[in-house]
Amino acid sequence: MKAVLEKVDKNTITSFFKSLQDSITQDIENCDGKAVFKEELWYRNGGGGGRTRVMVDGNIIEKGGVNFSEVFGILPHAAAEALKVEKNQEFFASGVSVILHPISPMIPIIHMNVRYFELSNGAKWFGGGIDLTPVYINKDDAVYFHQSLKTVCDWHNPSYYPDFKKIADEYFYIKHRKETRGIGGVFFDKLKPSTELSIENLFAFVKDIGLTFSPIYLKLINNNKDLPYGEKQKQWQLIRRGRYVEFNLIYDRGTKFGLDTNGRIESIFMSLPPQVNWLYNFQTEDGSEEQLTQSMLKREIDWITFE
Repeated sequence: MKAVLEKVDKNTITSFFKSLQDSITQDIENCDGKAVFKEELWYRNGGGGGRTRVMVDGNIIEKGGVNFSEVFGILPHAAAEALKVEKNQEFFASGVSVILHPISPMIPIIHMNVRYFELSNGAKWFGGGIDLTPVYINKDDAVYFHQSLKTVCDWHNPSYYPDFKKIADEYFYIKHRKETRGIGGVFFDKLKPSTELSIENLFAFVKDIGLTFSPIYLKLINNNKDLPYGEKQKQWQLIRRGRYVEFNLIYDRGTKFGLDTNGRIESIFMSLPPQVNWLYNFQTEDGSEEQLTQSMLKREIDWITFE
């Protein structure tokens, strides 16, 4: 259901992000049926802090996190340079970040981030998105995932899905491997208020992106949780997780921002999977399911029509 417009300030946004963290953690706990999220409160030198919630060793989720943060103070120079904004300003940033690594290689890894940023010079913007990293690409799941995101985007602006899918294709590209991290999704950054779009409009869109996370992922879990797998599939999962780690440590802007703003290191690296393999010069077998997935790790695939 499309979010309704409401008067927006940073307190309204922060309150929603906290409630989103609460609802997602509850949904995943209910689905997993075994593990629960353990919460740690943390505080940042310079201002603010957050709530880190981590789940391990569940029935479905091997490791996952749903993090909320609210940080503020003087923007560090490294962060100002990365954001390409004036130095020596005060900043406020808040958001929710979700990463779930399932036990089964047949269930995809999923990531979501929604965030808000403002500066003392009056600049303010939203960012975020959802992307999916299947170990084995299932065409029906890919169509469902992208169509669900398109539906949400179309509620707000018909240009959002094609524009933000393209950004995701480019952003989640592992250049040194010449492959995408997964099947992409939507990704947007510095979505600012304008004469055409108020901050209320943008907040409604970001809310809808956040609220669609649980319905999408719970369906993907239920579609795949009972599929059989063996040692070969687990080995491929560990290799694909290695690509995930490479992206997060080399390219991920959120990781870099957390490090540049003296964020909590355990929360920043919460996104990394518990087990990973790097096999020297690994090659997929001709005609294998692994090779099929590898062949589809490309940018600019139309996942909805699969063309």
